[in-house]
Amino acid sequence: MIRLTLFGLLSSTFLHRIVEENVTYEQLKKDLEASFGLTRSHAASELGKRGEKKATPLLIKILDDPHMGVRSNAAFSLGELGATEAIPHLAKLLKDPHERVRKSAAKALGMIKAKDAVPALIEALGDTSYLVRKSIVRSLGQISDASAIGALERAALDANIIVASMAQQAIEALTSKAAALKR
Repeated sequence: MIRLTLFGLLSSTFLHRIVEENVTYEQLKKDLEASFGLTRSHAASELGKRGEKKATPLLIKILDDPHMGVRSNAAFSLGELGATEAIPHLAKLLKDPHERVRKSAAKALGMIKAKDAVPALIEALGDTSYLVRKSIVRSLGQISDASAIGALERAALDANIIVASMAQQAIEALTSKAAALKR
């Protein structure tokens, strides 16, 4: 109980500082090196929300942070920033031991529309987490690469109805796009 209260206090203190004191880019950059994982995690998230493209190399650097929340928020922020230089690093995170990190990496690759990552996304469609598979299917749909149709057809047979439905929607979008291009 004390631990949760302390966690809530530290978290709300950090968030208050970002919102109320209009924390500068330099302070967020410094926070990425803080000893407390939650501070690093919030800083990574805030840099993406603010569209701080100059933070891309710093966010790539922390993709191997020991704190799962830091890796997850850094990956998502790189997607928000459209950081194409992060594609190979994000593709590696599709094999991270933590579901949340894999899901964020898949979402980021979709936001970036990373055609180079399609093979890694297809390989990761075998993930044990339906949440990760759902993010991968959505990303493959966003990337809109015809080479993913076979994998999406297999995903349309997924045991999870949400994954299967999203895969079917992605296939329909891809095939209608291909048909429109032929006209």
